[in-house]
Amino acid sequence: MKTLSIIALGAATTALLFVGCNETSQVEPEAHAQTHVPVPSISEDELGLRKTSIEDEHNVSSTKTNYSQTDPGSGHKFKRAFQDAPPMIPHSTEGMLPITINNNQCIDCHSVEIAADVGATPIPSSHYTNFRPQHQLLQGEKFVKTIDNMKNEVSIKKQETLAGARFNCSQCHAPQSDGQLVENTFEPEYVAPEGDDKSAWDGDRLLRGLDTVGDVSFVTEDDLQNSDSKAGSLGDAGQH
Repeated sequence: MKTLSIIALGAATTALLFVGCNETSQVEPEAHAQTHVPVPSISEDELGLRKTSIEDEHNVSSTKTNYSQTDPGSGHKFKRAFQDAPPMIPHSTEGMLPITINNNQCIDCHSVEIAADVGATPIPSSHYTNFRPQHQLLQGEKFVKTIDNMKNEVSIKKQETLAGARFNCSQCHAPQSDGQLVENTFEPEYVAPEGDDKSAWDGDRLLRGLDTVGDVSFVTEDDLQNSDSKAGSLGDAGQH
């Protein structure tokens, strides 16, 4: 008898759950329809940059890039992308690449002593500055560093020849080309006179921000608020 009662109770519970679910299923579509916001669909031909069917690999080609074919000295220069941005190459580079430390045709026109006479952009003084510290190996055994990393010291040495780290011009300077793969709406703000054509990274500006242990070094309010964070501690500096 007890077994039959348990079965009957279970059947009744199941029936109630079924009715509740059925009522919910009838109400939810109507409620959902009131809050549903249609989302515009995007066809596969509009996805990505190629604008073709993702299933079509037979006639797929990228946007054609037209590099300048003018001779050195006759090309039209683009404005710099931003203040002190590496200028782009306005002429053809055919036969000039790859650039090696022993074969660099760029300096034939752009070196400081020649550029003015041929109307080329002179190599800036930053390229004649060696920022790499020259450490010492004494007696073939003892290694001596010439800077103190704990003080954020840097090595700054002017030289007459192109710095070894700057010989590969194409590492930063790219040839100009017509055509855009995507629309570019960026508008640069140049902070120096003729910033769209000339670099201001020279003289005092060349060394700005490098003197981290001198008189111009200071601690900001943000530094004080994070003086003992997980990233590190200011130590005694936070007391001044």
